[in-house]
Amino acid sequence: MDSGPVKIYSAEDTPRLRHIAGIILGDILGLQWEVTTDKRKLGKHPVINYSSDNLSGSFKINPETILFEKGIVSKQTIISEWKGLPVFFQTTSDSDLPFDVFAASFFLVSRYEEYLEFKPDEYGRFPSSSSIAFKNGFLGKPIIDLWAKELAKAFLTRFPTIVFRRNEYRALLTIDTDQPFAYQGKNIFRSVGSLFHDNNSTPVTVSDRYRIITKGEKDPFDVFDYIIENIEKNSTDTRFFFPVGDHSKFDKNPSWKNDEYRNLIHKIADKFQIGLHPSFIAGGDGSLIHTEAVRLQSILGKEVSLSRFHYLRLNMPGSYNNILQTRISEDYSMGYPDEPGFRAGIARPYFFYNVSEDKQTNLKIIPFQVMDGTLYDYKKLDPGSSKEVILKLINETKRVGGLFVSIWHNTSLLDNEEWKGWREVFEFMVKNQKPS
Repeated sequence: MDSGPVKIYSAEDTPRLRHIAGIILGDILGLQWEVTTDKRKLGKHPVINYSSDNLSGSFKINPETILFEKGIVSKQTIISEWKGLPVFFQTTSDSDLPFDVFAASFFLVSRYEEYLEFKPDEYGRFPSSSSIAFKNGFLGKPIIDLWAKELAKAFLTRFPTIVFRRNEYRALLTIDTDQPFAYQGKNIFRSVGSLFHDNNSTPVTVSDRYRIITKGEKDPFDVFDYIIENIEKNSTDTRFFFPVGDHSKFDKNPSWKNDEYRNLIHKIADKFQIGLHPSFIAGGDGSLIHTEAVRLQSILGKEVSLSRFHYLRLNMPGSYNNILQTRISEDYSMGYPDEPGFRAGIARPYFFYNVSEDKQTNLKIIPFQVMDGTLYDYKKLDPGSSKEVILKLINETKRVGGLFVSIWHNTSLLDNEEWKGWREVFEFMVKNQKPS
C-alpha cells in the first residue's frame, strides 16, 4: 500500500537538508519526500522528525547543526559504531538513530572536509590520508549507501507500509588517453628531438621510432583495438576521455590539430561516448577548460558534456565551478589518485553541491573507485594483489546496488615487460564487474 510521501519536519527548510534528503531518500531509497516546517501539514504521512521537538509517532533524528549553517565551520568528528558500521555526528538518547545520518552523509558527499584547511600533495590535491574515511578505515566502503540500507530497516519498524526501491548494480569502464601514441602524431621538431634523446639513452628505440614515423607501422601505444575487442566481447559500458591541451611537462598528448590524433578520436567516437580530459594547467584555469572544450567540440562536430581532470587535479569548489562555466554536465574526477575506494562515501552519481555558495548545481558527479595507476604506481601492487583489491570494491558496490567505475589508460595495457600481467588484471575486472 502506498503510504504517500515521507514528510521531513524541520525547524528550517534549508538547501543542505533538501540536497542530502534527495540523495538518501530519493536517489538511494526511491522514496517521495517533502520538507515542512509546519506541523499542521504532516497529516497521516510517515514523518521524520528532524528537530529537537517531540512528535508522537514520528521517526526522530535529533540534528547536528551542519545542515542549518552557512559557510564552512570546523567540525569535530568522533567515530563510534552502529550495526557494524562507523558513524559520527552522534545524536541524543531520544533519537531513533544514534547518529545524524543526514549530517554525516552531507559532510562526506559534499566533500566538506576538502573546504577546510589541509596540506596539499605535490600537485595541489587533497590527499586521501587527510580524509576522515582513510583515517578511520572506511574508505573502502560506500558508507552512505550502507547507512541508507540500515535507515530503511529502521523505518520499517515504525512505518511497515513503506516500499523501498531495489537498486540495480551497474559497471562503467572509463579510459584516459593521456598518451595515445608513443611516436605517431608528434610534429617534426618533437620527433627529431625524441630521436636524439633515444640515441643518447635507449638506442634500441631509434629504429622503432624511425619505422613508425617514416613507414607507417603501428605505434606501440596504440592498443585501442585490444581495448575495444574486450569492451565489445563483454558488452561493457565505456567512456573515453581525450586531452586536447597544449604540450607541457605534464601533458604529452599530440596536438589537437594533428590528423592522426583526430582520426583516432573519430574512430573511438563512432562507437563510444567521448569526454574532455582537461590538461594539467587547465585544472586550475577555467578559461583554458573552455578553450580545450571548444577544441574537442570542433573535432567531434558536437558539444562535449563529459570531463575528467588530468592528474585528477580536483580542488573544491574551484575545479567544479570552472567546469560549470562550460556546457559540461558530468564530471568523472571524484576519486583519489593515491588510494582506491569511495572518496565521497557513495557508490552512485549525485549532483555537486557548492558548500561555499550553499546551492546544489546541475553538474552531475560520477565517482570512481579504482584506477590502474593507483594500484601500480602509488600502491606498488602486483597483478595478483590488484585483482583482490578490484574484486573487493566490485563486491562492495554490488552489495548496495551501486555503480562501479574504474579508470584505465591505454599505456597500462601495453603488451610489454613493464606492464606484464596487467592485461590479465584488466580482463579479470571486465569479466567480474558484470551484473550477476
